[in-house]
Amino acid sequence: MKLWMSAVALSVFGASGCVVWQSKYDELQHEYDEYKTKAEAREAGHQATIQGLEDALRAERQRVADLENQLTTLRAEKVALSLDKTRMQAAEAELTRALKELEERKMAAEKRVAEYRDLLSRFKQLIDSGKLRVRIIDGQMVVELATDVLFPAGSAVLSAEGRAAIVEVTSILATIPERRYQIAGHTDNVPIRTARYRSNWDLGFDRAHSVIQAMIESGMPTTRISASSYAEFRPTAPNDNDEGKAKNRRIEIIVVPDLSQLPGAEELQKLDPPPKG
Repeated sequence: MKLWMSAVALSVFGASGCVVWQSKYDELQHEYDEYKTKAEAREAGHQATIQGLEDALRAERQRVADLENQLTTLRAEKVALSLDKTRMQAAEAELTRALKELEERKMAAEKRVAEYRDLLSRFKQLIDSGKLRVRIIDGQMVVELATDVLFPAGSAVLSAEGRAAIVEVTSILATIPERRYQIAGHTDNVPIRTARYRSNWDLGFDRAHSVIQAMIESGMPTTRISASSYAEFRPTAPNDNDEGKAKNRRIEIIVVPDLSQLPGAEELQKLDPPPKG
């Protein structure tokens, strides 16, 4: 630009003299100044535009980063909500199962209470006469008879009075449908050693067996009864006096609970592997 202006000035100076040259120079200088001012203004505008665009780009990048953070947070919340929903569904299923089991247990308990009351009513006369008593032992209904009434001392042979009592008890028990009974023989802690009985275990079992035989003869199906002996090892009273020992010498007719009706019975049955072969 300066070379062009110099060339123009020289040509003007050579043609018209100094005055003309100075005037042209001033004109060109003015044009140059205006051009420069406009160029600088345009440059400043361009720089401002570039700065604005860069600021806008940074702001947009920050907004994108914020949105990505929000998206990450929302995804984490979605996963958490999904897990919570799964846990809630599992908890609801567990609560439903627990409520069902509780209802089943309640119904089973109510049924057993009704059965116990029914048993008490059936044996009311025998209970009132003192021949037996009905108890709940370890959650099982038990008809308890004193062996001193049933057997002579040290013997497993039923007395006439004892046989009559067993016949009367059997006539009642046999009318209760689908019930099985375990006959348990108990003794006091006085050891017995005779030619027939080596220990109280033998005496307790023989007495239980004698009761079973009398029950079968009185019409009790053999599939519904079994025998056991506890000897002196499950006393119902202290053995330190005659009264306690008399209470411990007893026959218990245990009403065996139907485990198949209890909650969880089906699950337990599934654990039993089928026989091979």
